[in-house]
Amino acid sequence: MEWLYNLTGWQLALIGTTFTWALTAAGALLVFIYKNVSEKAFSFMMSSAAGIMLASTFFSLLMPAMEMTENYAYLILTGGFILGGLLIIVTDVVIGKLHMFTGSERKQSCAVMCIAVTMHNIPEGLAIGVAFGALASGQTAGAVAAVMLAVGIGIQNFPEGMCVAFPLRANGMSRTKSFVIGQLSGAVEIVAGVIGALAVQAVTGILPWALSFSAGAMLAVVCSELIPESFAQGKIKATIGVIFGFSLMMILDVAFG
Repeated sequence: MEWLYNLTGWQLALIGTTFTWALTAAGALLVFIYKNVSEKAFSFMMSSAAGIMLASTFFSLLMPAMEMTENYAYLILTGGFILGGLLIIVTDVVIGKLHMFTGSERKQSCAVMCIAVTMHNIPEGLAIGVAFGALASGQTAGAVAAVMLAVGIGIQNFPEGMCVAFPLRANGMSRTKSFVIGQLSGAVEIVAGVIGALAVQAVTGILPWALSFSAGAMLAVVCSELIPESFAQGKIKATIGVIFGFSLMMILDVAFG
């Protein structure tokens, strides 16, 4: 472990976020074992994704943002949350105005979800960068905390890679393209992590805004895209999917967060 202390903060952040990206890619890689995706499977994927994203909204985003905000937490969380939700609404409107993915509401839903999941990974990457950037002091406790943060986020990224790649595959996209787009949603953590480590002081103040902003985006996608789409194929099965996804992400967040 001594060699870790010889690395700079941004180098440590690069290693940590590369690990989290690798687990995102591993989740997306599972699309290669499926040849076709049925309507029922698609519904379960979408509802599970909804549950995962709902849990992430609270456990991975809003709770950490609240814990790291001492003053005016309600203003920061509410402001960031509303702005994040508005971004997804505006994105959805713009996609419709530009007639992107014409004739396929599912493809439009997938596009918006990919944007939201990718945006969700940005503050996570920043958090990892901040944690490893603080390791410049060489404190062992700080090293353990930073490593566990990267491990926890990496484990959470595994189902997120599936959430992006599987719906794309269900919409007829090739397995290779579904995998590439799925793993790219986690690649932004590498860039964000390095930036976070290089600007650790500034990012520490910005992070609560970024986390709550991402939470608003997550909830907007779940309400406008995932839940309506999945529940159209059957209320009971979709409800089971939401509960399953929420429980999975809650366990990962509580156990490794």
